[in-house]
Amino acid sequence: MRTALVIGTGLIGTSAALALAQRGVTVHLTDHDPEHARTAAVLGAGTDEPPAGPVDLAVVAAPPAHVAATLADAMRRGLARGYLDVASVKGGPRRELEALGLDLSAYIGTHPMSGREKSGPLAATGDLFEGRPWVLTPTRDTDTEVLNLALELVSHCRAVPVVMDADAHDRAVALVSHMPHLVSSLVAARLEHAEEAAVRLCGQGIRDVTRVAASDPRMWIDILSANPGPVADLLTDVAADLDETVQALRALQASDEAKRREGTTGIEDVLRRGNAGQVRVPGKHGSAPRVYETVAVLIDDQPGQLARIFADAGAAGVNIEDVRIEHATGQQAGLVQLMVEPKAVPVLTGALRERGWALRQ
Repeated sequence: MRTALVIGTGLIGTSAALALAQRGVTVHLTDHDPEHARTAAVLGAGTDEPPAGPVDLAVVAAPPAHVAATLADAMRRGLARGYLDVASVKGGPRRELEALGLDLSAYIGTHPMSGREKSGPLAATGDLFEGRPWVLTPTRDTDTEVLNLALELVSHCRAVPVVMDADAHDRAVALVSHMPHLVSSLVAARLEHAEEAAVRLCGQGIRDVTRVAASDPRMWIDILSANPGPVADLLTDVAADLDETVQALRALQASDEAKRREGTTGIEDVLRRGNAGQVRVPGKHGSAPRVYETVAVLIDDQPGQLARIFADAGAAGVNIEDVRIEHATGQQAGLVQLMVEPKAVPVLTGALRERGWALRQ
């Protein structure tokens, strides 16, 4: 791939353009808002000048509702040798293109499984997709050259290619992305009119659960409108679970001992099912989850504190597998939770204490 055209310079389109440009591909940028394309160009994602002729690959990074129309226009104008989109749903756009009677041998639907709560070109980064799954949904009609161009794009973005059927993909993202986003929003909505005294008690748990609720509602309306059936099916199951959980909690209030035991069994069941599901979430780089132990360190909210901890851990020969930060409400301090291999715990704790860090159990 020597040339590419990115149509849509939001977070995903600009991030892909940055990755391509950094690897020597000449990238042309266009957007329905020319200012977005100019911003992406200033960031180093390419040029907002139109290409002189057909490019090797056109990347359509439009909202799901506009993907088919944008692709159809680009294909009819002959803008590229190959075409792909990066929308979060795959079955709908392909069926729309088929209904338009287009030759889809030059097209492949794709979906990079990465994003941020922020949107727009200023939120983009060239390493957004690194180590993340990038779904490809080829069909028997997909030209081999187009599949190879898509794989090259994924390689340039340092993502991990995953081949799936389009409708299977849509059911999967409903489970792991779309439904959880709505549930996060529902939990966060409980905070809108909550008493200030209650909100001030928020800890890391509520921050984790509600993090994605900060995303742009307009973008998510587009996404959910393109995949409503599978999401609704999953929420129906969640609603049934919630109803059973409410009944179990009510049972815990009963005066009858047998009823309370029934409630305890119901709550234990949902918690254990949650345990069983959570351990299936892949760990680092998509591998099977591993059990790490946590070393908690109290730090001041001062520049360079995290760098010092990582440097001290590195000097002790300990690899930090993951890190979380829990901020202390109203204080200039926080608790850094360092996840490490169990055998590394005594080495790390000894090294950090020797260097004056305050550890917490």
